[in-house]
Amino acid sequence: MSQSSPTDRTDDQSGPTPLVTFHRFIPSARFPMRADRSAAGSLPTRAFRYCEPAVTAASFGYYVFPPMNFSVSWDGYDLSWTWDGADGQWYPLTSAQFPGFRQAFDAVAPAEIREYSPPFLSKLQEPGLLQMWTGLIVRTAPGTSLLVRAPANLPRSGSYELFEGMIETDHWFGPLITNMRLTKTNTPIEFRADWPLLQVQPIPRAAYEDQLLNKYELVADLAGLRPEDWDAYYDTVVRPHVQEKRPRGQYAAAARKRRAAEES
Repeated sequence: MSQSSPTDRTDDQSGPTPLVTFHRFIPSARFPMRADRSAAGSLPTRAFRYCEPAVTAASFGYYVFPPMNFSVSWDGYDLSWTWDGADGQWYPLTSAQFPGFRQAFDAVAPAEIREYSPPFLSKLQEPGLLQMWTGLIVRTAPGTSLLVRAPANLPRSGSYELFEGMIETDHWFGPLITNMRLTKTNTPIEFRADWPLLQVQPIPRAAYEDQLLNKYELVADLAGLRPEDWDAYYDTVVRPHVQEKRPRGQYAAAARKRRAAEES
């Protein structure tokens, strides 16, 4: 996966507020990058060309990577870990700093913040739960939160499951972490610095407030459909089948045309 560089911060504050600002604390960590419509090249060609819902979901947000290659192992109770540069040695894991980061952090941080560098990996109280810091802190525009989740439509390991979380990053300036549940015991579980672990997606806070989400209705059966509902079903499902020439990817073409009109 090719590396892309973000826009560097400048002293010019006259421009528009960025939607998302990534603060990289661990210098060796890979930069986040825009998620792409091919799901890092993993989507089948037919899906990439014609399945607009899949490619839109895949490209929504930014890929975030582990800050280095490392492995963990869980025996059902205790955790251990190793990393590139550990000479093949495994170490017990309760809470671990990124190698060399504590000294680098304390050398730069103001005096009252020294010794408060975030841990890289932490064993949680529940069996098999692990917390990982990405090496990043993220700030979003006012009124925007960050959904932290597994990458959309990207093949993933069967050795762990990622929890999803919504963080109000417009005012919470803390480590971007993820929690995961390990699902295999007594085998090394590898994490690669060159493959996305997370997809973070900026979400307007109003979009998930209870006041909005509680406004929904149910249509209990077919008898509840109105004539305009049947007309819409005909246009969406039936019309493509009765056309003499049925072009492929009609939904994708219509969605792209509608977005272009809205942006113009």
